[in-house]
Amino acid sequence: MSDEHPRQNHLLAVLPENEWNRLSPYFELIPMPLGMVLYESGGQLNHVYFPTTSIVSLLYVMEDGASAEIAIVGNEGMVGVALFMGGQTMPNRAVVQSAGGAYRLKGTLLKQEFDRAGPVQRLLLRYTQALLTQMAQTAVCNRHHAVEQQLCRWLLLSLDRLPTNVLSMTQELIANMLGVRREGVTAAAGKLQNSGLISYNRGVITVLDRPGLEGMCCECYQVVKTEFDRLLPEITAK
Repeated sequence: MSDEHPRQNHLLAVLPENEWNRLSPYFELIPMPLGMVLYESGGQLNHVYFPTTSIVSLLYVMEDGASAEIAIVGNEGMVGVALFMGGQTMPNRAVVQSAGGAYRLKGTLLKQEFDRAGPVQRLLLRYTQALLTQMAQTAVCNRHHAVEQQLCRWLLLSLDRLPTNVLSMTQELIANMLGVRREGVTAAAGKLQNSGLISYNRGVITVLDRPGLEGMCCECYQVVKTEFDRLLPEITAK
C-alpha cells in the first residue's frame, strides 16, 4: 500500500486546491482486508472512508441474519454519507468486499467542510444522489431480474471500481451480497463461464469478455453508470 495516494479516489481527485489543502493533512491510509466490517447497522459513525484500491459493500441485515447488498462503493466515492446528511448512525452494515486500501477522515472534519456550503458540499450531494440511484436500481434488479443478470450487474459495477479485471470472491460471499442461494450463484457463474465471459477458479473471477458481459446484463448496470456520468462527469471521465 506504500504507493497509494488519497487522490487515487476520484472524489478527492477533483477537490479544488483550497479544499484539498485544508483536508489533506488529516487523511489516514488504512488497510482494508477482505471481510473487514467498517460499521454495523445502528453503529456510531465517527469516520468516513474514501476507498482507493478496495471495494466496500453496503448491506442490509435482517433479524434472522440474512443479508442483501444495496450498493457498492469503490474509488469513485465514499462510505459514510449519513454523517453529512444529518445522521450519526448508519442503518446498514459496511463490509470490505474486495481487499485493498482506503483513506479515513474524521467525520467532524468532513462535516465542517460540508457546512462551508462550498464545492465539497456540492460534490458530495451529487455523489449521494448517484448512490441513491444505485440503491434503487439494485432493489429493482433483485426483484425482477434473473440471478445471472444480477451477477453480471454486480461484476460490471465491481470492475468499474478496480484497476484490474480480476476479483477475489467466493460464491458464498456473492450469494450473501445478492441475497440468493449459493446454488443459484453456482449455476449463474457456470453459465457465464460456459459462454466464455468469465473464468472462475477457487474464488478468483477473471472477466474475459467485458462487452459480452454487458450484452448479457440487464439494463440496471447502464442506468447506474449513466446517472454517475451525468452527475459526476469530471469523476467518471478519469
